Amino acid sequence: MIKVNISSRNILINGHAMFDDYGKDIVCAAVSSIVTTTVNGILRLDDSAISYEILSDGISINILKDSREVQILISNMTSLLKELEKKYSKNIKIYEEV
Repeated sequence: MIKVNISSRNILINGHAMFDDYGKDIVCAAVSSIVTTTVNGILRLDDSAISYEILSDGISINILKDSREVQILISNMTSLLKELEKKYSKNIKIYEEV
């Protein structure tokens, strides 16, 4: 299962969806696409707004600047991941810090 842990300054995404075999997993591919597009978009706007680290089983994103643009892109990413969670609840779980 992919686990997405969201706090005010950090997003940690790790695990494997186990929807299908490695390389054929549409849930993993969707998560990778959503996250990569978001990270690249933020960095194109301001390369000092976030830092990220590719982990052996995922990615950690640290929010360094709390700008409107960063919040919009992070919010969009979160919304897209929540849509995946609705359709593939056995494969992705989102945890948000309140």
